Amino acid sequence: MNFTERVRLRAKENIRRIVLPEGTEERTIKAADAILREGIAEVILLGDPRHIQHLASEYYLEQIDRATIINPFDHPKKSAYIDLMLNLRASKGLTRDEAANLIENPLYLGAVMVKAGDADGGVAGADQLTSNVLRPAFQYIKTAPGINVISGAFIMVLRDFFFGEDGMMIFADCAVHPNPSAEELAQIAVVTGRTARAIAGFEPRIAMLSFSTRGSAQHPMVDKVALATRLAREMDPTLMIDGEMQADAAIIPGIAAKKAPGSPIAGRANVLIFPSLDVGNIAYKLVQRTAHAEAIGPILQGLAAPVNDLSRGCSVDDIVTLVAITSCQASSISG
Repeated sequence: MNFTERVRLRAKENIRRIVLPEGTEERTIKAADAILREGIAEVILLGDPRHIQHLASEYYLEQIDRATIINPFDHPKKSAYIDLMLNLRASKGLTRDEAANLIENPLYLGAVMVKAGDADGGVAGADQLTSNVLRPAFQYIKTAPGINVISGAFIMVLRDFFFGEDGMMIFADCAVHPNPSAEELAQIAVVTGRTARAIAGFEPRIAMLSFSTRGSAQHPMVDKVALATRLAREMDPTLMIDGEMQADAAIIPGIAAKKAPGSPIAGRANVLIFPSLDVGNIAYKLVQRTAHAEAIGPILQGLAAPVNDLSRGCSVDDIVTLVAITSCQASSISG
């Protein structure tokens, strides 16, 4: 069973409500039909109900009648959502008129529904810029308790089963935060460990990467990673975390034996935490292209409830898989 099959199976075990703001986008509505047919999640589609029903008929989609369809311009909770928005953002200068206008934007409506508990997570981006998808989530859903940084992880599925967890590894942060502090890097490590458990389904062995292994070099950047390692261990003592260490010591047992003898992580790491965004982004793209690995993500981490962003070049199958991932994240957060 490959990763996609496993994550869809995990989603089916604990059905969650996922809102799809782009309810009239062709790939999205086809994905919604597949999600409902496979029993992966409950689906909330945002858009003109007549348009959605027309598309369902045009594309011969038989499951859309099982979706909850909400018109952003006319629904019973519109006033309550405006009140919630004002409660959260009036101190930032948001007015009632502005909130009334924003709530008619499906991306904002989706985020507010998640915040209100009327949806467990959201997926969008098939037809929208990443910034448009993420801004409402940052403003209204905000970060999880004890976390003040959002990060993006990639699940890397390698052809060589020698590495990671039978060829599966998680890289972070590769998408969001350019230069995290030691405290933020610790948080990224902890939430990525949770992603490993909730989505990839394996127990994380987390390596905090640097150009130094256990003090082999002296530099403020090394000090940052060493401090982040200590802080991450304190944040979540259940996680196996070690660092600072170089990438080869993290994933090659023979090198680990020389550079980090006795480490429970070195040589066996399945989660790699990079010291900055430029390193993480470069690394995942190099591995993806040169090792012909599948890169699944970015999976957003650190929000109080999950919202994930699609590539505008995504396929129907990509949307189905990301909904399954989002559902697994929601199950992990809610317990």
